[in-house]
Amino acid sequence: MNAQAPVPENKAASVSRVSRPRWWVIRGTMSGRTSAILAAIGLASPFLAWWLYTLMGFADPLFMPGPGAVAERIWHWWTDEGLLNDTAISVYRVMVGFLVSALIALPLGLYLGTYRPVQATLEPLIDFIRYMPAVAFIPLVMLWVGIGESSKILIIFIGTFFQMALMAAEDVRRVPMAQIEAAQTMGANRSEIIRLVVLPSARPALLDTLRITCGWAWTYLVVAELVASNSGLGYAILRAQRYMHTDKIFAGILLIGLIGLLTDQAFRWIGRRAFHWQKR
Repeated sequence: MNAQAPVPENKAASVSRVSRPRWWVIRGTMSGRTSAILAAIGLASPFLAWWLYTLMGFADPLFMPGPGAVAERIWHWWTDEGLLNDTAISVYRVMVGFLVSALIALPLGLYLGTYRPVQATLEPLIDFIRYMPAVAFIPLVMLWVGIGESSKILIIFIGTFFQMALMAAEDVRRVPMAQIEAAQTMGANRSEIIRLVVLPSARPALLDTLRITCGWAWTYLVVAELVASNSGLGYAILRAQRYMHTDKIFAGILLIGLIGLLTDQAFRWIGRRAFHWQKR
C-alpha cells in the first residue's frame, strides 16, 4: 500500500534532463562556482603554456623570459625601482582622462541619441575624428598643452571620447519607442521623458559602455606616456625596450592587464548592485 508507484521511463528521462546542468545552450545559465572555476582555468592556461614553453628551452630567455624571471623582476621593481609610484601615476592619468571623457561624452551621447538634428549635425564629424589615430595627435598635444600631465591626460581623452559618445548614443537609441510614446500619452514633456524614461532605461547599457571604454583608456596608456614621461608603467615598458629588458616589458604588460581586469570587475560589480533586476 505504501509503495510508491514507479516513475514512467519517459518522465524519469525528462526529470534527468531538467536536473542535469545545461551549459551548451544559447544564453544558458551557470552557477557562480562553475563560472569561477572555468574563469580560473581560462586565466591559468596561457601562463601554464608559457611556463612549459620556456621550461623546455624552446624560447631564448633574452626574447621570452619565463614566468619566474618576470616574477623576480616585479619583486625587484617593487622593492628598488618604485613600482608603487609608477602604478599610482598611471592609474591617475588613465582615470582622469577617462572621467573627463565620460563627463562630456555621456551628455553628448544622450543628445545624439535623442534628437535627430543633433545627430545629423555632429555624428559625421565625430565619426570622421574617431578614425584618426591618437598617436598622431602627440605633436599637436605637445604644442597645445606642453609636456606636463595635461598632455598625457589629453591623449587618453582623445583615444576614448569619440567612441564613448557614439556608443552612448546607440545605447540611448535602443530605448524602446513604446516607452517614450507611453510617457507622451500620459502628458510628460521632453525633459521628463529624458529624465524619467530614457535615462533609467539606458543606464545599464551606458554602464557597459563605460566599462568597455575604460578598457580602451588603458590601451592608450603607453601612447600617452610617450610624451616626455619619466614615470609610469607605460614609460617603464618603453624604457625597458630601449635596454632589451624583456622581463620588465612582460612585467609591465601583465601589471596593466591585471589593473584593467580589476577595473572591469569593479564595473561588473557596480552593475550587479545597481541593476540587480537585470538578468546577466
